[in-house]
Amino acid sequence: MNNSRLFKKTLLAVTIATTSIASQQAMAAGFQLNAQSATGIGRAFAGDAVIADNASVMARNPAAMALFDKMELSLGFESITTMIEVKDAEYRSAGLAPGSIVTNKTDVPDTDDVGTTSIAPNIHLIVPVNDQFAWGVNAYSNFGTKTEFSDDYIASEYGGLTDVKSFNFGLAGSYRLNEQWSFGAGLDLIYGQGTMKRTGSELLLSGRGQDLLNVDKADGFAVGFNVGTVFELDENNRFGFSYRYSPEFEAKDDKGQKITLPLPDIAEFSGYHKIEDTKFAVHYSVQYIGWGSFDKIKFRDLDASTSPVGGTEGSYDKEYEWQDGWHYAIGGTYYLNNDWTLRAGYMYDTSAQDNLTSISVPDSDRQWFSTGFTYHIDSASNVDFGFTYLLGDDVKVDESTPTELPAFLGGATIEGSGISATTRANAILVGLQYSRSF
Repeated sequence: MNNSRLFKKTLLAVTIATTSIASQQAMAAGFQLNAQSATGIGRAFAGDAVIADNASVMARNPAAMALFDKMELSLGFESITTMIEVKDAEYRSAGLAPGSIVTNKTDVPDTDDVGTTSIAPNIHLIVPVNDQFAWGVNAYSNFGTKTEFSDDYIASEYGGLTDVKSFNFGLAGSYRLNEQWSFGAGLDLIYGQGTMKRTGSELLLSGRGQDLLNVDKADGFAVGFNVGTVFELDENNRFGFSYRYSPEFEAKDDKGQKITLPLPDIAEFSGYHKIEDTKFAVHYSVQYIGWGSFDKIKFRDLDASTSPVGGTEGSYDKEYEWQDGWHYAIGGTYYLNNDWTLRAGYMYDTSAQDNLTSISVPDSDRQWFSTGFTYHIDSASNVDFGFTYLLGDDVKVDESTPTELPAFLGGATIEGSGISATTRANAILVGLQYSRSF
């Protein structure tokens, strides 16, 4: 295999992996997005699997649909503004010198314009059938952001364009066993779409100036499920637990490139407690995200005539070795009067990445600082607003790409290029939502 082919093959797998996960890096650890409701954004999603103040709760726990005795509709959107900084970067590239290979080092200017603003819509409908049964449907965006480095970014094989969207279409049902226990289950149809572009740096020994990856709107479907339960101690105290199974996700583009991406299972425990004879309630959540399953990305070229890995049909696996993640959230709600409800919350969100990092995936432990309110238009309808400032940590990154030397230079595999840098990803989430009971 020549050096250009190996370089392209490696970059393709790296880029597909970072593309899939860069879409969410400023919203939650790994590529998980919390954007099911403006209400949740306003309390850092603390207690969201059991509070059930509008129909959006079915996205976190299908059993909570049993807490409604009227048909409920919620629809809204969230805007996600990512602020990604790459600083103190040094780019390394292999070069030829008389009788030897040398490593050239170039300082890379700091950049803070990688992130953008994206919109994630949602709609949720819960329909009680009788005192025991309810069903519901919903649709919301799992992914919905874009990262784009400038065309003149020196380390262009590590930057480029990443634009990923996914949509979850859910159908769920709940059953009330008695006054304390309720159970629920649902199916999720997930549709995903991604555009990814990477170009070889002008400083590369091989692959210079070439399109290393140009995937336009790769898409596909996957099916998952979720189950949950609610326990009501009394009218002021209740607990919820839910589990969501996420499948491997496959996407394919028109050029015959197929990507298999393992998604994490999620388990969440929530509690809600309204303090008796007051207007105040406290709520909390602990969420487990099984990022340990994200061990590698599988890539396969189905069409050898358009293969970006050298014109041969084949497969490649890219190791990622992520670790399981956790969310810890606590919040409070103040029922001011019949017109206004105020809320706030805090979440600590642990990073999914362990030893392997990337400038395209500035993942780190994160803190959520959230506030919001509900304005009750009348007894049957209300408007929610939520705001979150998400603060990430500085992360030291060092990544590289191998290339194979031609036979006359010994045929060894060396570092074709590499980059070291410090990354940080912050974000602002704003949600607006309308809810109505019928």
